[in-house]
Amino acid sequence: MPSLGADMEAGTLVEWKVRVGDSVKYGDVVAEVETEKGLIEVEIFESGVVENILVKEGEKVPVGTVLALIAGAGPGVAKPEPKAEPPPQPRPVAPPPTEAEVGAARPRISPLARRRAAELGVDVTRVTGSGEGGAVTVADVERGVPPVAPEARPLPMAAQPTSDQAAAMRRAIAAAMARSNREIPHYYLATAIDMSRTLAWLEAENRKRPVTDRILYSVLLLRAVALAARQVPETNGYWVDGSFQPREAVHVGVAISLRTGGLVAPAIHDADRMSITDLSQRLLDLVKRARAGVLRSSEIADATITVTNLGEQGVETVFGVIYPPQVALVGFGKIVDQPRAAQGMIGVHPMLTATLAADHRASDGHRGGRFLTVIDRLLQEPEKL
Repeated sequence: MPSLGADMEAGTLVEWKVRVGDSVKYGDVVAEVETEKGLIEVEIFESGVVENILVKEGEKVPVGTVLALIAGAGPGVAKPEPKAEPPPQPRPVAPPPTEAEVGAARPRISPLARRRAAELGVDVTRVTGSGEGGAVTVADVERGVPPVAPEARPLPMAAQPTSDQAAAMRRAIAAAMARSNREIPHYYLATAIDMSRTLAWLEAENRKRPVTDRILYSVLLLRAVALAARQVPETNGYWVDGSFQPREAVHVGVAISLRTGGLVAPAIHDADRMSITDLSQRLLDLVKRARAGVLRSSEIADATITVTNLGEQGVETVFGVIYPPQVALVGFGKIVDQPRAAQGMIGVHPMLTATLAADHRASDGHRGGRFLTVIDRLLQEPEKL
């Protein structure tokens, strides 16, 4: 059972995507695991043949439990030859699937949506999914509730939670943040960035592009963070076993709020090597799948630095809490028009407050200040991002 974040202690094996004897290669999705943060697709990081499956579907096991055995490592591993003894027995003919089994094999549905359907008495086989790949979401389930005559409606009662999943996620987040505050010696820095050039360039650039290829404003921030993390490596990596382990690859975690409450921070891999267009498309895809409850284990587990942007919520300044074992978190607020002196003239400029929460074991204020300065400099030359 992979560790899908510092707040994860156990997971439930929901579905196997492979069987004994199947060949697998690096990056294949082999299983789906339910955690407090939703349904996660578990990838394989070795090539070979599935020799044995040790954990059954529906079983909850602690992080670190061996789920399956893979015979051989490396590409091109052939399936093992069948043994001579005992002689193979003919396979029994499976009976035709029942209606319930057909329903269970429908397009993807998150555990949260399945629970909500059970609570509301909704037949998920009759619900059209609007999520990624036709996945059925909580909103789809709630739209599928049959109308109830007014006289048949129950009397108002004390408000009940819509699902245990949201509460479980809150507990998991709280546990991770408590650990972070307890173990990580945070220091905080903030700087005000003039966004005049960035916004002017973005407006001009998007006029040249079709609607589907227009650049999101938040993508410029992610790109600046990724490039700054590459230039100031003390902010990019993990604190593990009493020492800082920098990472060459920059995998930027993006804090995404979920409609059902809570948040996840999946990673955009190699964000420092992507073009602005590719990064924008990747972000849109990531947000869509996160809110549909369809994320991969690598996206959850290996962010090297995280960004939270609360500008759309009207927040001017956000000081985040580092997500262990990472060593830095960058926060962005909303753009606010403020008076500012530039080139001997006072004018009103669109200003953005950028903050850094960093681990004092891995860096210090000097390096943290340089990191924010690099972000500022990059945003003054948006055409080079």
